[in-house]
Amino acid sequence: MTGRILVTGGTGFIGAAMVRRLVAEGREVRVLDDNSRGAPRRLAEVAGKYEMVEGDIRDPAAVRRAMRGVESCLHLAYVNGTEFFYSKPELVLDVAVRGMINVLDACRAEGVGDLVLASSSEVYQTPPMVPTPETVPLAVPDPLNPRYSYGGGKIICELMAVNYGRSDFDRVAIFRPHNVYGPDMGWEHVLPQFVLRMADLVASQPEGTIRFPIQGSGAETRSFNWIGDFVDGARLVMDKGEHLGIYHIGDREEMAIADVARLVGTHFGRVVAVAPGTLMAGGTPRRCPDIAKLVALGYAPKVSLAQGLPLFAEWYVANRALRPT
Repeated sequence: MTGRILVTGGTGFIGAAMVRRLVAEGREVRVLDDNSRGAPRRLAEVAGKYEMVEGDIRDPAAVRRAMRGVESCLHLAYVNGTEFFYSKPELVLDVAVRGMINVLDACRAEGVGDLVLASSSEVYQTPPMVPTPETVPLAVPDPLNPRYSYGGGKIICELMAVNYGRSDFDRVAIFRPHNVYGPDMGWEHVLPQFVLRMADLVASQPEGTIRFPIQGSGAETRSFNWIGDFVDGARLVMDKGEHLGIYHIGDREEMAIADVARLVGTHFGRVVAVAPGTLMAGGTPRRCPDIAKLVALGYAPKVSLAQGLPLFAEWYVANRALRPT
């Protein structure tokens, strides 16, 4: 990506990390966000070094205004967080589909030929193989399950970006993040919830083994990607990703959720007895990406979950007052 870059969703967790990196590299950056879920505090360290356009990604005029005068667009604006998939599926889809249409229309109207889209590992749901390459089929297993509002919206975004990209863009590239985590990532995700629940349990039970209820058996797996490693991967896609290329960004370290809970307990100096529970419909038994395509571009994740978790947990314990009530 060259020239001035528009980052949609630039005050979100991932968006702000991308903006901070781009500004540190000396790039000209414009941010579009309505701060409905983003937080300007995430960009405090680069205040005055980027241009801010406040607006809703669903507003065509706002997107067109933000797109004017840039050379490339990194489209991140979306509603993330598992809680929202179930509680506000119509909002998830509205932001996904209207946002993608508006970005494509604004790019074409303003002559912006370079577009990089953030998709998700949720597009393939329960993968047929693990580690999972980019070539597996995409799926919405049950349209009546509100969880699939997120993955379904991302599938629509990928299809639109690829098919408009064939004729109307110089380059469209897509990356699929896999469980990116880090300080100030939001409150509706498994790691923040584990940390804050553990902190409460430790405070209420100063001694002994901590009984820690979870969803599912605990054998379900995920691969967690430290935000700094993720940004490295996203920058490679932005700079080296091929036209209509799709790239998984993640880590090869696959961990059972029960082991994640025990690791959180270890951070607090406690032994954890995991108490299995019911897995919500639509939960995926295993997820770990094949990152060979991105490794071929130079990607090399450096931070394991055991290394990243302490800084992550310390931020959440210190900043729990920021949690929405």
